[in-house]
Amino acid sequence: VLEGHAYDVDALTAFMDPATGVPRLVSGSGNDVRVWNPAAGSAVIEAEAGIVFSPRALVYHPPTLEALGQLGLMEDLTAAGVLKQQLLFKDGQGRDLAQIDYRHLEGRTPYPYNLHLGQDVLAGIVLQHLERLPGTQVLWNHRLTAIEQDADSITAIAAGPAGEVRLAGRWLVGADGASSGTRQALGLGFEGKTWPDRFVATNVVYDFEADGYARATFVIDADHWAIIVKINEDNLWRCTYGESADLPPEGIRDRVPENYAHFMRRMTRADGSPNYEIRAVSPYRVHERAADSFRAGRALLAGDAAHICNPCGGFGLTSGLLDAVALGHPLAAVFLGRQDEGILDRYAEERKRIFLEKTSPAASDNLRRFRERDPAKKAEDMARFRRLREEPEFNATVGSYSFNLASPELADPKLVTG
Repeated sequence: VLEGHAYDVDALTAFMDPATGVPRLVSGSGNDVRVWNPAAGSAVIEAEAGIVFSPRALVYHPPTLEALGQLGLMEDLTAAGVLKQQLLFKDGQGRDLAQIDYRHLEGRTPYPYNLHLGQDVLAGIVLQHLERLPGTQVLWNHRLTAIEQDADSITAIAAGPAGEVRLAGRWLVGADGASSGTRQALGLGFEGKTWPDRFVATNVVYDFEADGYARATFVIDADHWAIIVKINEDNLWRCTYGESADLPPEGIRDRVPENYAHFMRRMTRADGSPNYEIRAVSPYRVHERAADSFRAGRALLAGDAAHICNPCGGFGLTSGLLDAVALGHPLAAVFLGRQDEGILDRYAEERKRIFLEKTSPAASDNLRRFRERDPAKKAEDMARFRRLREEPEFNATVGSYSFNLASPELADPKLVTG
């Protein structure tokens, strides 16, 4: 117990990385609860010393932007990020195949575009807003080690710089990433598969637009595929590509230039020096996995702690953010006695169903399309690109897919207000 005291709060959130779970921070640690119950306290347990700056998913789809807008964040986020209304597909020879035009969504959403923003920037903005809420605390450098619960309360036990801390509350939301200590402490399995590729996410200063790339471009090529996305107006871009996991990991950074050569037309200046500046390199493996359950008693899982998928299309990030949206009002309603705890079972069941039936299959198909070699399936993909070019309604349907990842019946404020 830190300094001989225990913290008593109403909502606990366990984080591994705030940059990957910001909306879980907002929802799980009581922002929606705070709106409806100002007397409730909340705490965030964070293993890191501060916001993590390594390259992570950075594309936010319209339903996510709607939720962030409801939290009053969009003015700050828009000022810091890059907006895009087209997603371009190119082949390995640099030829344009098709594009998704988000302008087809005008009239359906206030945000007919995607926002590009580093998660570290999003985390910083959300943290500023969180710190304005009374009774909310973030415990940095505290790693969750155990969970105890009974019928009426749950206690998170964390190891911090000054020793053990015990936080007793009514509910705990574990949004602590793919290696979730919350999920492990609850004894929940995480079944699924690991893809054979190694993904390499890089942040690089280079003018991709001068090479004919859009603000977001998917390069479709079985040998040299890539996701190329503009991060900010200072020409910082994310270039993510795949390589064999059999290649030695110690040579990953040395191999970056030879991979860039497949996508950059102007790699060197007249004097022979590099025409780009690498800012960050982050290799990782990708998975398709889901927890056995998203609820265990008074503990709930959200985001990567509950499910993970490959990042192609941004659907994993979107689903994780929409978990928070789906959990906020039900949890507030239970706090206030407006709903019984069964609604939290609905949350757990519905969010797992959407991941297994919508999120993971769509992300998997996106990754397959990047690296497809089978002639018959490649022909089907080319037919799909042709439809995107020629059929506006089909283009709008594909562009609006992210709305299928939401749970509007759970995100309804009437659950709280009646």
